[in-house]
Amino acid sequence: MRPKQKNSKAPAERLVKDIRRATRKQYNAEEKIRIVLEGLRGDDIESAEHRN
Repeated sequence: MRPKQKNSKAPAERLVKDIRRATRKQYNAEEKIRIVLEGLRGDDIESAEHRN
């Protein structure tokens, strides 16, 4: 009998995570500060969608 694989999706999931990590948006310092300040001001999620 062939040994069972613990998780047959593991290589595929690892590949997806690697791709997402490589293509993740990189925020510069100014964008990070703007995001934090918007959060402190209490802007709605809708305003974040309009920003994109």
